[in-house]
Amino acid sequence: MSAQPMVFWAIPQNEMAMQPVNEATFFRPCHSLDQCTDKMIQNLHFYTPLQAEEIQRVVAETPIKTLKRGSVLLREGQIPQACYYVFKGCVREYYLLDGEEKTSEFYLEGDSISDDLSKIERKPSRKYWECLEDTTLSVFTHEQEEKMYRLFPSIESLCRIETEKKFGQFRELMAFYLASSPEERYLNLLKTRPNLLTRVPQYQLASYLGVKPESLSRIRGRLHAARAHLYLAE
Repeated sequence: MSAQPMVFWAIPQNEMAMQPVNEATFFRPCHSLDQCTDKMIQNLHFYTPLQAEEIQRVVAETPIKTLKRGSVLLREGQIPQACYYVFKGCVREYYLLDGEEKTSEFYLEGDSISDDLSKIERKPSRKYWECLEDTTLSVFTHEQEEKMYRLFPSIESLCRIETEKKFGQFRELMAFYLASSPEERYLNLLKTRPNLLTRVPQYQLASYLGVKPESLSRIRGRLHAARAHLYLAE
């Protein structure tokens, strides 16, 4: 028996009756402001207990911006002034170590971007956030965040839970990174985030995997040769 697709409940912008949204389309890129607004409403309705009119108020106070490729959201030494949600595009997070860029994350459609430690402690960040593509995202400033927490306490509770969840995922990822070989990391990337391979330059992927670009080329070459050998053996 084939598995049934998971269904989320969402509220279209032009009508407040609940409509089912298929999981396969939930993280598709938004191609217009209306689509981005609808997606924000969907997310708020799915993840929060807010009523329709409360959701509309949150959406009305959250700007959506489109930034050109190469735009920088955050630089080392700056204190983050906002968190973001990606509707369309790709944002790279990296550090500068001895003048060399070390990629630590890629944020795609459906990902949120924040530097919680710098935000809480009001300390300058060590990170850079750079748009690798023309990117559309919502901008949620810390002032807006505090205002929404006062108006809707349930949002603060859910954000705290989400932060704890992200921290747990980060710890699991670091444990896997430390215990795995570069080839295992690459295979895991193929399995979990295959679209990165066509959207991100190889030298940035190599940095993300903790290897030099030439090492990544050798890994890909070995895997390609192994697949070709299996194909010929069949």
